[in-house]
Amino acid sequence: MSGYAELHALSNFSFLRGASHPAELIDRAHALGYSALALTDECSLAGVVRAHEAMRALPQAAAGADFKLIIGAEFRTVCGLKLVLLAPSQRAYGQICQLITLGRRRSKKGEYRLTRADFETGLDDCLALWVPPRRAAEAQARWLRDFFSGRGWLAVELHRSADDDDHLAQSCSLAERCGVPAVAAGDVHMHVSSRRALQDVLTAVRHGCTIDEAGWHLHPNGERHLRPLAQLRGIYPRALLDQSLAIAERCAFSLAQLHYEYPPELVPAGLTASEHLAALTERGLQRRWPQGVPGPVRELVGKELTLIAELRYEHFFLTVHDLVEYARKESILCQGRGSAANSAVCYALGITEIDPARTQLLFERFISRERNEPPDIDVDFEHERREEVIQYIYTKYGRERAARGR
Repeated sequence: MSGYAELHALSNFSFLRGASHPAELIDRAHALGYSALALTDECSLAGVVRAHEAMRALPQAAAGADFKLIIGAEFRTVCGLKLVLLAPSQRAYGQICQLITLGRRRSKKGEYRLTRADFETGLDDCLALWVPPRRAAEAQARWLRDFFSGRGWLAVELHRSADDDDHLAQSCSLAERCGVPAVAAGDVHMHVSSRRALQDVLTAVRHGCTIDEAGWHLHPNGERHLRPLAQLRGIYPRALLDQSLAIAERCAFSLAQLHYEYPPELVPAGLTASEHLAALTERGLQRRWPQGVPGPVRELVGKELTLIAELRYEHFFLTVHDLVEYARKESILCQGRGSAANSAVCYALGITEIDPARTQLLFERFISRERNEPPDIDVDFEHERREEVIQYIYTKYGRERAARGR
């Protein structure tokens, strides 16, 4: 039996389109014996963390070489072009993130706007699946070949419609004429067919009508679910199923590869991040104790700096210090709080105000090897002038490198 990798699947993070949670899609694809599942929500990567967590919850052997999560996204251009981009590498993941940001910033909340030209540059590491309409234009296939040479496929999506045979024949013929390989894909909207009723409700809500009024807005059947391999073998030629495996084989990126990347411009030329943080900390110690730094404090600071360097968190401390220094220079009231108050380095840098010489700090509550996660430094800025700090961040680091929680 041919294997299969589903390369086009939407979750409920495609608002009012997908009818299954990312974890449900992962669990079902694994249970069916798929080699991979690509989560490709529309102009969004919002569901991939849930999918990644579901992968980690699978048995160790299943989450390894036998089954993988592929990260991607679906896009529609203003001219009607429908593409699915997949991330075979971390660089490709970043390129997809930039494209999503571009499209979202051009539109009001909940929408996006992209043109075909937006896909012609800046996506050189991405893999692309073109989802053609039933009457595909040969010019679009040639466009895919030209701008995604060796990285583009024509996705054949069959859902037991009356014209499936014609669509399959026309798609394969078009792919051969234009030099673009064809691949099987499912346009999955749910993990099991029993979610079809929910998916219809979501569609009706999206179009602001009742189900009775939805008509052609609804999918004609419930085939947009994860189907057993035996069914897929009866629908698609083996070559198209095998092509899905070849594409999945090229995708090695995982969210586990990501780590925080802080602004490199915080470190002066000729110094390492550790050296610069140590120098700033020493300057702060001299300011705090002009008559001499107590021995226990200096020992504590040395211990903290060693662990910070070992875990490579120097840039995080330098970033927060930069914001606090700006606020103090502009006479904007600010105060660090929370677990960061257990850090003698934070006290020396002026981030917190808990004197380590007068209290017994528990630095491990703030940072520890065992926790293996970045620290959290909470800093409050006075409400009336907090916007000044935000604008400073935008100005110094660039709006494209800054984000705000809501």
